[in-house]
Amino acid sequence: MHVFVTGATGWVGSAIVKDLIAAGHRVTGLARSQDKAAEVIAAGAEAVIATLDDLDALTVAADLADAVIHTAFTHDFKNFPACCEQDRRVIAALGTALVGSQRPLLVTSGLSGMPRGASEADLPHPGSPRVSEATARSIAEVGGKVATVRLAPSVHGIGDHGFIPILVRLARETGVSAYVEGADNCWSGVYRLDAARVYRLALEQGVKQSVYHAVADEAVPFKAIAEVIGRQLGLPVEARGRDHFGWFANMAGGNMSVSSQRTRDLLGWTPMGPSLLEDLDQAAYYAGS
Repeated sequence: MHVFVTGATGWVGSAIVKDLIAAGHRVTGLARSQDKAAEVIAAGAEAVIATLDDLDALTVAADLADAVIHTAFTHDFKNFPACCEQDRRVIAALGTALVGSQRPLLVTSGLSGMPRGASEADLPHPGSPRVSEATARSIAEVGGKVATVRLAPSVHGIGDHGFIPILVRLARETGVSAYVEGADNCWSGVYRLDAARVYRLALEQGVKQSVYHAVADEAVPFKAIAEVIGRQLGLPVEARGRDHFGWFANMAGGNMSVSSQRTRDLLGWTPMGPSLLEDLDQAAYYAGS
């Protein structure tokens, strides 16, 4: 299978590229520069040099592939609505190239706005600014073979540059590893390489459902995450008000625990990497944060 992957040098996308190639698939990866293209080629894939705003280039690359995996997203939280609109345009363009062909498109989204304990059948809150999944559903309604992979808020592993490092930096800056006062909330987690396998298995099995949950640890108390970070950094662990977390307060206090049983059963997916708390409880995790 020839798979076009956006975000091919990103944290999740690069793992997907390597997993697909190891399984015998041909991969073309999107790269935004010559340097990034060199990374894609070094991984054993072909490269398309373009940005997420080059919709014509994305459409051509999708049209030449047997399947598309979209993981790229611009994480500029100061301009988040604009990032979400860019993502919508990209998904719509990729979908246009694939509609009616039965060639699948896997779109990436998160768990923010999902009800606590949600399954793959539940829908995100309609007011969420990120419309990746809603756009995927609109493509399915006009004949596209499209599904969404919902990633856990922590896709963890050494080298992580996602949400956990934000908490680590905040702890170092404030001198306390904090959890949200009165929140009693949980996050979910998945080891990076386990997440990559969800995408591959979904493609290899023909994309048989509209949503997959790349979630290994379904409900990790946020307080427990703060406790591990505090222990590793030698800092006190304390409850703090939402203002302590600034712009990150909604994520820090969010309930992002879901079930992934349907995904496990359908794909035969068994997470094999360390748990979130095990991964965080090693000094190497904090070297680059």
